[in-house]
Amino acid sequence: MDEIRGAAAGTAPVPLSVLDLVTVGSGRTAAEALRTSVDIARLAEARGFHRHWVAEHHSMPGVASSSPAVILAHLAAHTERIRLGSGGVMLPNHAPLVIAEQFGTLEALAPGRIDLGLGRAPGTDGATAAALRRSERLAEGADDFPQQLAELTRFLDDDFPDGHPYARIHAVPGPVQGPTHRPPIWLLGSSGFSARLAGVLGLPFAFAHHFSAQNTVPALDLYRESFRPSAVLDAPYALIGVSALAADDEKEARRQVLTGALSMLRLRSGRPGLIPTPQEAEAYAFSAPERQFVESWLSNIVHGTADEVRTGLDDLQKRTGADELMLTANAHSGDARLRSYELIADAYELPGGVVRS
Repeated sequence: MDEIRGAAAGTAPVPLSVLDLVTVGSGRTAAEALRTSVDIARLAEARGFHRHWVAEHHSMPGVASSSPAVILAHLAAHTERIRLGSGGVMLPNHAPLVIAEQFGTLEALAPGRIDLGLGRAPGTDGATAAALRRSERLAEGADDFPQQLAELTRFLDDDFPDGHPYARIHAVPGPVQGPTHRPPIWLLGSSGFSARLAGVLGLPFAFAHHFSAQNTVPALDLYRESFRPSAVLDAPYALIGVSALAADDEKEARRQVLTGALSMLRLRSGRPGLIPTPQEAEAYAFSAPERQFVESWLSNIVHGTADEVRTGLDDLQKRTGADELMLTANAHSGDARLRSYELIADAYELPGGVVRS
């Protein structure tokens, strides 16, 4: 259970973690973005962040995290202690046996450090989802999520009952080879479906506050109300993903988060691309509706100086009762993202930094 429930470090009210979207800025490459991910994971480990997750996205030029298991194997080779996981793998895109094999392999590579976070969304648009799943029946895949989850769990535990069609099939690496540790399963969501399912199954829950802020409190309430103790958890445990970016001054923080806002505007308009530069974002001629979207988007990003971000995160944690805050910093520059995590770590006096007076 300790692998789920982290311990708060420094003066942070709850454990702090990292959600890495492996963003690719204009003029940069995926190789550079992946090197930044290694740098962020190393920084997070050195400064006492609890876990580092990567999320599955497809057909998005500005996001290089289409293969979480591959990225996690790379991060495992460059870290020693921090928990690593998916935030998440979109289960309807994959055969459960494949995910059991991938995360069994990751567990063998980094024993006791792997989390398996699962979502039921496609992680992309409908056409790309159809290409991934080789099916036009996308809603059916989402509706089958509880059954897919049950199948995946049985593959991970190697405990299909006698007579089941898969009883003689084994996920390898896995228990068929001898005693093994099973990565804890998390359910991810941005609405009530996964919140309720996680509660009923007694699993930890991760909510995507960073793009569904209006649903955060209702979903967490539903999770807690639905929770039934299990062999995994005796009480609810919920983290929320939070967009947060700290800079050395408020103006610079605004410049950096505007790049992510413009990128999201383009994505929502069917024009996905690389993350624009701050100069491009500042020069962009927003229409009135676009400006309204951007300001609404920015209102849910905790940004500013380190002290302002710390205050904003503290207030959000109190308002939601989240057991853990998972911070994602979306900006054009990898250096800006690294600086943000460093500043936040300093603001909370996390280990490895200079204690502020």
